[in-house]
Amino acid sequence: MIRTDLSPSDIAAFSYGLASITFLILSLLLLSNWRSRRHARALSVACVLTGFWATGAIGLATWGRPVAFLADVLEILRTGTWIIFLLLLLEPPRRRLRVWMAAIAALSGIELVASALADTAPFALAARVSIIGVRLMFAMLGMLLVEQLYSNTPARERWGIKFACLGIGGLFAYDFYLYSDALLFRYVNQEIWAARGIVVALMAPLLAVSAARNPSWALGLSLSRQIVFRSAALVGSAIYLVAMASSAYYIRYFGGAWGPVMQLVYLFGAVIVLAGVLFSGALRAKLKVFINKHFYNAIFDYRQEWLRFTRKLSEGGPALGERTVAAVAELVESPAGALWILRERGRCEPVASWNLAPQVAVEPVADALCQFLESKQWVIDVPECMSHPALYSHLRLPEWLRALPQMWLVVPLILHGRLFGFVALARPRTKMSLNWEVTDLLKIAGSQAASYLAHRESADSLMVARQFESFNRMSTFIVHDLKNLVFQLSLLLTNAEKHKANPEFQNDMLCTLDHSVKKMTLLLQKLSRGEAQELAVPLRIDQLLTQAVLAKAAARPAPVLEIEDAGLTVLANWTRLERVLGHLIQNAIEATALDGRVLVRLLRREHSAVVELNDSGQGMSEAFIRERLFKPFESTKTAGMGIGVFESREYIREVGGQLEVVSEQAVGTTFRVILPLHTELTANGRVTA
Repeated sequence: MIRTDLSPSDIAAFSYGLASITFLILSLLLLSNWRSRRHARALSVACVLTGFWATGAIGLATWGRPVAFLADVLEILRTGTWIIFLLLLLEPPRRRLRVWMAAIAALSGIELVASALADTAPFALAARVSIIGVRLMFAMLGMLLVEQLYSNTPARERWGIKFACLGIGGLFAYDFYLYSDALLFRYVNQEIWAARGIVVALMAPLLAVSAARNPSWALGLSLSRQIVFRSAALVGSAIYLVAMASSAYYIRYFGGAWGPVMQLVYLFGAVIVLAGVLFSGALRAKLKVFINKHFYNAIFDYRQEWLRFTRKLSEGGPALGERTVAAVAELVESPAGALWILRERGRCEPVASWNLAPQVAVEPVADALCQFLESKQWVIDVPECMSHPALYSHLRLPEWLRALPQMWLVVPLILHGRLFGFVALARPRTKMSLNWEVTDLLKIAGSQAASYLAHRESADSLMVARQFESFNRMSTFIVHDLKNLVFQLSLLLTNAEKHKANPEFQNDMLCTLDHSVKKMTLLLQKLSRGEAQELAVPLRIDQLLTQAVLAKAAARPAPVLEIEDAGLTVLANWTRLERVLGHLIQNAIEATALDGRVLVRLLRREHSAVVELNDSGQGMSEAFIRERLFKPFESTKTAGMGIGVFESREYIREVGGQLEVVSEQAVGTTFRVILPLHTELTANGRVTA
């Protein structure tokens, strides 16, 4: 099919040898870590086959027809794998992917049959035309998929794929140029074919850069249903094909030496067109507006626009304010904007900007602009409002807005019928008519954005409130502990006047002072480190009870400790459990007359350690126990804070235990603390508790 006698074989061999070396090196780099990449396996296969294809082209340039069929097979494999790689990035539905694969297989089969018949005299010309036609269709399909990949990729992710789009797009664009020329003249131009290897080799660095920037290749893309909106590359290819056909006709008609020059000019023009379609936001915006205006009754595909808008607000990345501006701006092809939100001081303050310098102007909610936005809920066309203020109830825009010549629209953010803020947008990339359909979409989008922003601000306020709540709760418990320490020291001073000469009292006094100092030291440490996690460790409950009762020995009536089962071990924090039991003992002492009794007993009940605190005090009613005893900040004491029993129950539950209360008025009360025993394995493998 290819007439190698028209070009020196050594030039073609050098050209394709360079392509083979560059793509095989790129393949080795990709194969070294393909397991960590989602689509790198397909990319690696495509690069490997491209290297083999270039090697086959060297053989074709050197030996000619004997290896032509092998070269055709390698070209089919190379082109097919690049198309499959693009499809994997686009991630179409499985059913649609099967259709694509079937189409690729059908075209490949046609080319294989034509390649096999290329040397058969009756079918040679038809076979060559068929091969060129199929390859031209593959090139057009590849450019279309590249355009789909770039246009469906979110703007903030295009940085990772733009060089891949240029590389793969350039590969298919050159194929399109080569085979469109061949289709017109019925043979492959050997000069263009020889230069193809160098052009393909130049695409390898672009693919390497893109692979380094986007190692995962997990873009989460999908093929667009609105193929008319996304087929700019296909339309541009068709226009280019018509222009080339016309020009080639005149070049062949007039002859001369202009043929190679015009071919290079058209090649450069194809690159410019491809780059313009892929990277020019203004060109794409104009094309979209043109198609919407002349081919559809509705300007917007509301399902797609709403999905895109909601996804933009919900995704991660930049701050929500910046994403909000970008989402609203993209509805009308605006390239920039800023966001103002109403604050507590009655002013709309700038909080975010997108592709625009940070704004500093503050708009009071009582001024004309905010009042107009809240009462009318209109989208304000800034140039129209400045030139025809009567259309906007003679609204005079603020000076800071009039001083920004690039501003185009002011979109209100309405929440529950009230103004939450507004978005100011810059002029669009292309002229756009601001009719009722556009303004309605902007107003609905503004309300949706206001709900997202309000939810975020509520979440931030709730987080701050929870931090204060945590701090206040910690402070409350610490104040409660200080109150108990003050009570102990006050009781000590009261008894000191009567018993200061008693040696036993002096020993008890020193023990009480030592205990109080230790408690206050622990409180200071807790304040300095905040609510640090207090770790639970195995501890002897009888030893802890002994220390807790000893700390109350100076009180009247003095508590009595009875240990029926010694050596019981529980899993808890010593300081917190001592504070809990000490508080319950203190409550029993305060509820009991001086001639009464307070008994503390430790016993075992199956797999639990039980601490009973029994007093002969005034007791409590069932209604008080049910409704008020465990309710925080409820207390019957004049100086009480009402959190001691609440804190005690919460910590006992935290370590897996429970707190029971039995009380009878004028008889007494029994608190029963039930804690699970801590089990340990002994040296001989037995479980002990």
